[in-house]
Amino acid sequence: MICLVALLATGLMFGGLMLKSHHDDEKATVSATDDNSQFVNLAEAVPDAILEIRYYATYNFVGARVDGYEQPVALLTKKAAEALKAVSDDVKAQGYRLKIYDAYRPQKAVDHFMRWAADLQDTKMKSYFYPDLDKSVLFKLDYIVEKSGHTRGSTLDLTLFDMTTEKELDMGGTFDWFGPESHPDFCGNPETGEYTGDNSKSPKGRSITEQQFKNRMILRKAMLAHGFKAMPTEWWHFTLKDEPFPNTYFTFPVTTLK
Repeated sequence: MICLVALLATGLMFGGLMLKSHHDDEKATVSATDDNSQFVNLAEAVPDAILEIRYYATYNFVGARVDGYEQPVALLTKKAAEALKAVSDDVKAQGYRLKIYDAYRPQKAVDHFMRWAADLQDTKMKSYFYPDLDKSVLFKLDYIVEKSGHTRGSTLDLTLFDMTTEKELDMGGTFDWFGPESHPDFCGNPETGEYTGDNSKSPKGRSITEQQFKNRMILRKAMLAHGFKAMPTEWWHFTLKDEPFPNTYFTFPVTTLK
């Protein structure tokens, strides 16, 4: 599932707005701000991390540079970046480096995703990211939903880079693949780390190998060990458990912080 935040074009505004979470029955008051004072550049905070900011380029499910990504940089809250530095040190000792696809995501980018999802004629990236789905079902199946942890500043999407092979670790699937093959429990049990090979959830009978599942678990184990929580539908997506701004959505662009 691609977790996105939507403001309806008919005029809902963030300040003081009551939004209902897609994932629970409680309402929470959320606010928006362009204050970036509690954010850091990941290139400085986690210098061993490799950045491949997909939404700054065109290889993403939209197929274009996404609004709000003014530079190919990654930003996180200071608290999340500190935890990520511990993850980086952990995996580096195992022979890997973190590779970041996305971190903080501004509201402008979310609005872009929403416009793209509503344009059913734009399917140029379908074969890369959602070949098993008709674009019209992306809202219905929750691949695009109302709220995004990315916009709160303590969520990121990432993988591992193998320093021995000098390639990304093979996770058996691409970042932002829309389908059950992206779930952490696909072909295995992420709680025990056991590979089962059960690919019954895949509509096309796709599968991943035992090694690919184990590779996903290396990333998961390191992230959970240092204060992040996983998402049940995306092996690459993690949010700081004790995030500092759980009800704040930020609006400033992705650009190098001064």
